[in-house]
Amino acid sequence: MSGVDARIVRRETHSPRSTAAVVTAIAIAVVVCWLALESVLHLLQLPPVLMSPRDILTRVSAAPSAGSATLVVVAVAAGLLGLVLLALSILPGRRPRRRLPAERLAIVADDTMLASALARRAAQVAGVAPDAVTVSLGRRSGTVRIVPVSGAPVDRDAVRNAVTEEFAAAGTGAPMRIAVVVPPSGKVGS
Repeated sequence: MSGVDARIVRRETHSPRSTAAVVTAIAIAVVVCWLALESVLHLLQLPPVLMSPRDILTRVSAAPSAGSATLVVVAVAAGLLGLVLLALSILPGRRPRRRLPAERLAIVADDTMLASALARRAAQVAGVAPDAVTVSLGRRSGTVRIVPVSGAPVDRDAVRNAVTEEFAAAGTGAPMRIAVVVPPSGKVGS
């Protein structure tokens, strides 16, 4: 895979941070504009919109004398906000997509498409209608839920093996741990 293809695959499988960056920039811009507006209103000797700059400075300088519970709440809130922003900047955001092997193309498949193929295969092996099977995929594991017809047993191992083989045939890379869940009571009908 060429460098351009690798960049395309990465761009399609990882989410951008632009939304978090825009929200943070807008929040900072609103605070700065509010402070500028309050300063201009104070210089023009007009009433403040929310608080005058003098009131803001008085409250900030009086913050250490506030109750310890208030300081703890503010510190925890600021710390959590900082951790969220730090996590957004460092951790890779992954979209529910996977790279499929191809010699001359960059192919990316959505997890819902793969889950649909796995559900179809599980329904064939279990001998149930396609709408009786749901599949959810995570990064390294998947869950197959089968609601069988009442009185018809489902071979979990056969379903697990078939779904694992189907996933491996797609060639998405790392092997997937598959769990098969069959409720004790099935549905009535064919």
